[in-house]
Amino acid sequence: MGSRFPGGKVVRRLSIALSALAFHAALQSMFLVSGAAPVRAESRLDRVQRTGVLRVCIWPDYYAISFRNPYSGELQGLDVDMARAFAQDLGVRVSFVESGFSSLTADLLGDRCDIGMFGIGITAARAEKIAFSQPYLSSGIYAVSSQTHPRILRWDDLDQDGMVVVVQKGTVMDDYASRTLRKASVRIVSGPQEREEEVQSGRADAFLTDYPYGQRMLSVHQWAHLITPETPVQTTPYAYGVAPGDPVWLDRVNRFVDAVKRDGRLETAAARFRLTPIVARD
Repeated sequence: MGSRFPGGKVVRRLSIALSALAFHAALQSMFLVSGAAPVRAESRLDRVQRTGVLRVCIWPDYYAISFRNPYSGELQGLDVDMARAFAQDLGVRVSFVESGFSSLTADLLGDRCDIGMFGIGITAARAEKIAFSQPYLSSGIYAVSSQTHPRILRWDDLDQDGMVVVVQKGTVMDDYASRTLRKASVRIVSGPQEREEEVQSGRADAFLTDYPYGQRMLSVHQWAHLITPETPVQTTPYAYGVAPGDPVWLDRVNRFVDAVKRDGRLETAAARFRLTPIVARD
């Protein structure tokens, strides 16, 4: 009859501990080179400087922010100027990538661009998926209806029985309308200029937008009536967006935002595109 080894439990515990140490050592070996300090994973900043290209996601139909001039075909807007300024500060060239509010997260996480620069409203839902810079603009929500609409004269006329209010998918207005409009029907569209087409055709009564796009409507369409709420509605800070998990890159973006606020470049661009009222100066 054999005897039990009295130290069996101790041996098993020691074996588990040694295995854990070996696993920890293996992990360390992944980050150490010849006993040197841990190797930092390549930041997007490193890659931008290595490739010499800053890829900037924009929405090319965002008046005064990032829009394509219908006559010249050139990109214009505050954030087009800011993107070029950022590239210049980094010593690289800028490459614009067409995106939009509903596709930006996928574009950033899918590595289609290095940064989103087109007045991206900071929301809790977006902050769960992408990282934001410090704000540089701030806008509330406005509505656009027809000058001849018989029932819409002020903000409170929107959320009434029978009204159809249009919002663009993935925007701050989409979230706001879904949460707050109780009587009006909310119609969500995704294509460029679909909102105004719905209103102009009479299929909808109004659409929700922000300050920059509201100004576009006034400058381009004689039929447009901009409805400003008596008190600001859901004022949202606008920032630049990057993929999460890269503090080095986010810090560089924040330093750029801080610099253009201090040296006047942001104010100059805002004045050029009549956006001075929504500049974030904090």
